[in-house]
Amino acid sequence: DLERIFVSRYDDDLPQTNVERLENILGAVNDWDKLPELAMPGVDIAPDDDCTILYTSGTTGRPKGALGTHRNMLSNIFASAAAAARSFVRRGEVPPQVDPLEAPQRTALLSVPFFHATGCFAVMNPTLFSGGKLVLMRKWDPEIAMQLIEREKVNSAGGVPTIAWQLIEHPARSKYDLSSLEMVSYGGAPSAPELVRKIVESFPKSQPGNGWGMTETSATCTSHVGEDYELRPDSCGPAAPVCDLKIVGFNGETLPPGEVGELWARGPNIVKGYWNKPEATAETFVDGWVKTGDLARLDEEGFCYIIDRAKDMLIRGGENIYCIEVENVLYEHPAVMDAALVGIPHKTLGEEPAAVVHLKPGVHTTEAELRSFVAGKLAAFKVPVKIVFWPETLPRNANGKILKRDLKKIFVDEPNA
Repeated sequence: DLERIFVSRYDDDLPQTNVERLENILGAVNDWDKLPELAMPGVDIAPDDDCTILYTSGTTGRPKGALGTHRNMLSNIFASAAAAARSFVRRGEVPPQVDPLEAPQRTALLSVPFFHATGCFAVMNPTLFSGGKLVLMRKWDPEIAMQLIEREKVNSAGGVPTIAWQLIEHPARSKYDLSSLEMVSYGGAPSAPELVRKIVESFPKSQPGNGWGMTETSATCTSHVGEDYELRPDSCGPAAPVCDLKIVGFNGETLPPGEVGELWARGPNIVKGYWNKPEATAETFVDGWVKTGDLARLDEEGFCYIIDRAKDMLIRGGENIYCIEVENVLYEHPAVMDAALVGIPHKTLGEEPAAVVHLKPGVHTTEAELRSFVAGKLAAFKVPVKIVFWPETLPRNANGKILKRDLKKIFVDEPNA
């Protein structure tokens, strides 16, 4: 059990006796820069000692505390460096030797929270390790972000796909000098192939980047940048050099390239398990592998393609419908900014697909037009039977993942066929 818990910016009554306010020890948060510089205490820390407890997003169930080690946390530094080097190697070039003490300081805009694996592990750690500068946003706002990019000459930005979309589609984008951007990257949620083309078109000097990971993989497990991403816009990239991926069938067999099954991952980034949840740990972590709950396939070169969350897949009259496939088609429509597909109950078919979309500023379309657009690209059983227009960006949790459980409530009162 934890002996002591420190909380910061906690306004409510403390819940238990071993919880203490950090401000009682260090003073007010905004005064921390005035604290005297002292040497760190001498504490022996081993690579596999417990280090962090980050909670899963809870979009498909109650959040669980993923118990990570120092090795887990630092794996992102090497994954980040390897991804950058791979782009040169794939082009047949030698990666440049950069002296961080001589090179210009690189600047990253951090617009996702530190309690999320992306913000803490995938962005903060590699940036600080390389001597970079972090520009922090307490709350995401696309126009404030563009102001910061211009003022601080930010080189890399992103976080989750919706952040990239909002930068691209914002009506005030032309007012700001965003030419310093060299990388617009994201993870944490599925992204549409259309987003890659938009980034290349909107930020000609910037490379698009994508990756896949989860709290249980301490963020980065795959990465996808540059030309590889442009040529495979529906992939999340190959595994990091020290990670392994495999696709497992319903009977526990390892599937060959091209076949869809559950994605399993292993490597030095896989957390120990779930805090105080031995049954959930035993169910999810098997012989060093984590069962991700994502449906995916691998191609012959090892590039991973996420098909859907296993729990998000719809079954309509015995036919499988992968939400990401339909959402990606909706994203291709020039009027759509944000989209999500959910299942709604049907008395004979079991469930049917329904969509919620948010339109780009100043653009109009109709439900019939969107349904016709999807029907022109996908089989009839995958076409949403109902499309609802949402007046703002779809509801998300703090990690940027769409709250599909909330969206399903929109259709509760809709009559079944």
